[in-house]
Amino acid sequence: MNHLLTWIIPLLAVAGVIIRPFKITEAVYVVIGALLLLILQLISPGEAWPGVLKGLDVYLFLTGMMLLAETAREEKLFDWLAAHATVLAKGSPAQLFLLIYLVGVVVTTFLSNDATAVVLTPAVAAAVSAAKVEKPLPYLFICAFIANAASFVLPISNPANLVIYGSHMPPLLHWFRQYALPSVCAIVVTYLALYYTQRNFLRTKTETNIPIPELSLGAKTALAGIAATAIVLLVCSAFGLQLGLPTAVTGLLTSSFVVLRSSKNPINVIKGVSWSVLPLVAGLFVIVEALNKTGLIAQLTSILNHGMSASIAGTAWVGGGMVAVVCNLVNNLPAGLIAGNVIHAGHVPEVIKSSVLIGVDLGPNLSITGSLATILWLVALRREGHTVSAWTFLKLGAFVMTSALVAALAAVWI
Repeated sequence: MNHLLTWIIPLLAVAGVIIRPFKITEAVYVVIGALLLLILQLISPGEAWPGVLKGLDVYLFLTGMMLLAETAREEKLFDWLAAHATVLAKGSPAQLFLLIYLVGVVVTTFLSNDATAVVLTPAVAAAVSAAKVEKPLPYLFICAFIANAASFVLPISNPANLVIYGSHMPPLLHWFRQYALPSVCAIVVTYLALYYTQRNFLRTKTETNIPIPELSLGAKTALAGIAATAIVLLVCSAFGLQLGLPTAVTGLLTSSFVVLRSSKNPINVIKGVSWSVLPLVAGLFVIVEALNKTGLIAQLTSILNHGMSASIAGTAWVGGGMVAVVCNLVNNLPAGLIAGNVIHAGHVPEVIKSSVLIGVDLGPNLSITGSLATILWLVALRREGHTVSAWTFLKLGAFVMTSALVAALAAVWI
């Protein structure tokens, strides 16, 4: 009975995130689920606390990125970037679509998928507003889908990569050899599938006579802070260091410097940050600890070993596909944590490990609950006055994600 409740409560929490009764923020349902597990003694505080601490690097990483994004937004950096992007598009919706997509690839690669959701979404919203686009959602969808599609170009492109590999992160050159082709396939196929599904909304000419706003000193400082963060993350990744603390430090320093130089009230930046994301992540880690008590890791390791003895190729395809689907039920961070434990326990070959990582990174493009980046994207969308239903995203994600996943898994073998 305890094991059954341990599974029912997380599923109800995920359902709350999807349906959002009463339009309450997603974090509430996850935190309530974690508290219920504690109240019903399905997990003890002594077991839950280590689970919360496992997410420390993620909390620090998100804090730094959200401070950077909110500081840049306050200084109108996104408005400046949006104006330039709109002018470069020369009135062509297709060019604007491609330009936003390419920027999304760069941001995800060097700043992570969560940064794409937090930083790029308000910039795109400003761009489509400046261009007087009648249907802005096709352009905003890019921010969600590229955030996951490009999230295994580099180890730093997705915090889930660090969760899966843990202390066994491969050297950067080895990573390139393993994931370069699958990344290209995922990025290209996602673009083609997304453009194909949205092509009917990309026929109306966009505004070209866009005034370019002056870039303030605070905006220049915020831009420099974002660039410095990207460099710091690359250096830390090359030396195998954790990324959370450096990101938090660069984000805090940039935000503090901008506020002091411009003599603005720091409360505006602090209030603008979506702090509810942090307890949401903590709740997810507690839920994973509770699920582990049901013997989940041992069972999955046994299934994995049995599959490998029958067929390495079959296990890689099935493993990647199954993980991709599961990510949408429990979110890819906890799914990646579970998958990482299973992989380390099972001593699996590289091809299976790569397939699982691709499933964890790319699979979340199926639904709004798949990854933290997608949830952050939803939060950013609501701030800009846009909404996307779970059903709308699922219909689009079923085609876009499946196409890209098949291409990326096939590329692993090539």
